[in-house]
Amino acid sequence: QVLLVESGGGLVKPGGSLRLSCATSGFSFNDVPMAWYCQVPGKERELVAYIGREDFSIVEKESAKGRFTISRDNAKSTLYLQMNNLRPEDTAVYYCNVLRRFGYTTFNWGQGTQVTVSS
Repeated sequence: QVLLVESGGGLVKPGGSLRLSCATSGFSFNDVPMAWYCQVPGKERELVAYIGREDFSIVEKESAKGRFTISRDNAKSTLYLQMNNLRPEDTAVYYCNVLRRFGYTTFNWGQGTQVTVSS
């Protein structure tokens, strides 16, 4: 059974930082590219950043470039998202999953972790 368990979200003031974690199990984490996605009510879930099997990473969401960093610990089957200099527009539910590209498909989604940036 595949499990994706996101954590680390919360309420933070603008300019603050958060580190999201995604603990995984039930599949070969080392063998797939992983990604963070975000979703706000009424909008499609969108790709924030992804990382390949060998740590090659891309922050795809334009507004997150220069502020967010994705990383992975293959020994722990865990994905991370370091979020710095947070802005109110970063407010969303953040999910981790397999990168839905290059022939890969996502697993069932976890519960996500809510990030709220507000003063």
